[in-house]
Amino acid sequence: MEQSVQPLGADPTGRLMKADTLAQARHIGVRRGGRWLIRHVDITVRRGEIVTLIGPNGSGKSTCVKALLGLVPVDEGHSSIARDARIGYVPQSLVIDWTLPLTVGRLLTLTARHSGTDVEAALQQVGMRGMSAAPVQSLSGGEFQRALLARAIIREPDLLVLDEPVQGVDFTGQIALYQLIRDIRERLDCGVLLISHDLHIVMAETDTVVCLNGHVCCSGTPKLVAEDPEYRRLFGPQAAEALAVYRHDHDHTHADDGSIISGHHHDHVAEPDA
Repeated sequence: MEQSVQPLGADPTGRLMKADTLAQARHIGVRRGGRWLIRHVDITVRRGEIVTLIGPNGSGKSTCVKALLGLVPVDEGHSSIARDARIGYVPQSLVIDWTLPLTVGRLLTLTARHSGTDVEAALQQVGMRGMSAAPVQSLSGGEFQRALLARAIIREPDLLVLDEPVQGVDFTGQIALYQLIRDIRERLDCGVLLISHDLHIVMAETDTVVCLNGHVCCSGTPKLVAEDPEYRRLFGPQAAEALAVYRHDHDHTHADDGSIISGHHHDHVAEPDA
C-alpha cells in the first residue's frame, strides 16, 4: 500500500508544487471489499478556481474527495494539502435531530467557537442577515443549504469543499446557490471543489470539470468536457446537447482552452431546447 497525505511543497517524487495549488491528488486509488472504488485519479484545485467533479451514482465522487483531503486512506498514489490551508466543508447530508431546539447561530458554532459578530457576518454573506436566532426546523431547503454554506465559510477557508450542495433545493434556488458559490469564490479568493450530478447548471459556473466513473474519463473546460466522447457515452447525447437555464455575469470571454480572449460585461441566458 502506498499512501501519503502531506503539506504541499514537494510531492513524494520530489517535484515542486505550484504556489497557488491548494490540494492535489496524483494517481490515487481506493480499494475496498476486493474491488477498486477509484483508481488512477489525478485532480488539482488551485486558489480562485472552481473545480466540479461529476459522474454517475456510484462513480466514486465522494470517495475521491475524501481521499484527496486525507479523510480515507488510499491504496495507491498520494494526495497533498497546502500547508496551513483552512478548509470549509459542506457534507452531502447532515443528520440533525429535528426535535432539538437548534438555532441557526448555534448550528454555526456546534464544532468551534465563533463570536456573534463572525456569525452575523457569515450569515450576511449568504443572504441570511438577521437569522441567527431562527430555528433550523423553520428553514426552507434553500435556506438550510445557505446556513451550511455560512458554517463552512465562517473561518474564511482557503479551500471550500461542497458535496451536492443543492440537493433538496428547487430549480430557482439551485441557480441562486451556484451564483452565491461563485460570489464566495471571488470574495474570499478561495478554491472550490464541488461534487454534483446537476451537470449543466454547474458547468455554467465552473472553471474545470472532472468527469469520474471509477477513473477520470475526461477533464477540462465545460465546453471541452461536454464535447468529449466519454462524457457523451456516460450521460447520452441528449445530456451534451441540452442546456439548463442560467444567468452568468462576467467581464471577459474564455476561449475553448479556458484562456481569456476579451474584456467586456454582459448577461446571457441559455434556454433548454424545446
